[in-house]
Amino acid sequence: MDLQLNNKVAVVLAASKGLGKAIAMSLSAEGAKVIIGSRNGKDLQITADEINLQTGNPVTAITVDVADVGQLADFIKKAGETYGQIDILLNNAGGPPFDKFENFDDGQWQTAFELNLLSFARAGRLVLPYMKKTGSGRIINIISGSVKAVLVNSILSTAMRMGVVGMAKLMADELGPYNITVNNVAPGIILTERIKHILPEGADAEIAFKEISKSIPLGRIGKPEELAALVVFIASSQASYISGTTIQVDGGANRAIW
Repeated sequence: MDLQLNNKVAVVLAASKGLGKAIAMSLSAEGAKVIIGSRNGKDLQITADEINLQTGNPVTAITVDVADVGQLADFIKKAGETYGQIDILLNNAGGPPFDKFENFDDGQWQTAFELNLLSFARAGRLVLPYMKKTGSGRIINIISGSVKAVLVNSILSTAMRMGVVGMAKLMADELGPYNITVNNVAPGIILTERIKHILPEGADAEIAFKEISKSIPLGRIGKPEELAALVVFIASSQASYISGTTIQVDGGANRAIW
């Protein structure tokens, strides 16, 4: 299947590691010109060099803290100036801490809001002029499977991700006339650094992973590249009639019908 991503410009946030890195790698492998961002400039450049080495396609690294309005605006400006267009935006950010509702203060709620909801809204707004100019675009948000089935101690993440779901649904409605699609991808248990935060304190990781796998119909934990494959498809011309959706990648773990 030709995904027709050659020479498309893709902006991928939180891309120095984990899901962001896997998505950037997969987009580049399909011929997209990828621009990656994250807070750690050194790690980001290492990732850019690694992707370029594996795919042979250009990768631009620009340091950014997505929770900082000035940095994010400057990042999107630089990204837009690199090739004169932005066709794909992959909104992604590190998740907030896990704990019980009663243990979070106002400051922690505000930090989660800035990082996991407002940054997505800002980035989406900032790329619109580029997408409207070309008459098409893809905005894809990485959220969490907790929007479909509650995950223990994920109160901050769930609250903010649910906000992204509602926002994306309305954006899809408003931006459809410009041929811009807006979708969410909701990971289940995927093998990244963040998975360690859901393990019981002091637990043996290997044993804990085996126990978690028992609750997943496919009997294993997902790989970042498996989620990336879905993102690449949604970013492609083949997915031009998919918008306003939230798609899970969880090995069948969520048993909810809706």
